[in-house]
Amino acid sequence: MIYKYRIVLDVLDDVIRDIEIRDTSTLEDLHNSIAQAFGFDGTEMASFYKSDEEWNQGEEYLLFDMSDGQGDVNMMNETSLDSVFSRKDTKMIYVYDFFNMWTFYVELADITEPKDGQDYPNLMFAQGQLPESPPEKQFEAEKLDDFDDDSNDDIEFENLDDFDFDENWN
Repeated sequence: MIYKYRIVLDVLDDVIRDIEIRDTSTLEDLHNSIAQAFGFDGTEMASFYKSDEEWNQGEEYLLFDMSDGQGDVNMMNETSLDSVFSRKDTKMIYVYDFFNMWTFYVELADITEPKDGQDYPNLMFAQGQLPESPPEKQFEAEKLDDFDDDSNDDIEFENLDDFDFDENWN
């Protein structure tokens, strides 16, 4: 089967690419297709994140394993598209270049039969130009309504010497 994706860059202007790719391709293949469609060289660190209907970031799929064997990681090159996308699970967030944080919304728009003579992956549609730099991200914590700011008023100390620890602890 052929998966048709709409990829939207997280900017104010509409910067969109529609890509079709075989369902047996990997997330790494999709990463390469997205990078090429938006004019990146594809060599920067990148990750896909499972997402729900509200675009909340979930489980991560890495391009490069930086864990040093510290735990199980999901790798793009080991993950087929049909194992993470379905008619029910249609959304992922894609982040390219962690220094610049190019962020894209990837949505499975359709599943179709392959067309005879068509090469895949295929860039079907492109709208808008990539800006020179990614938009500034606002990273703000949620306000906690039930936090009692006065709860530690009875704890007093003049300086860190009041705590019992060795200053050469490391």
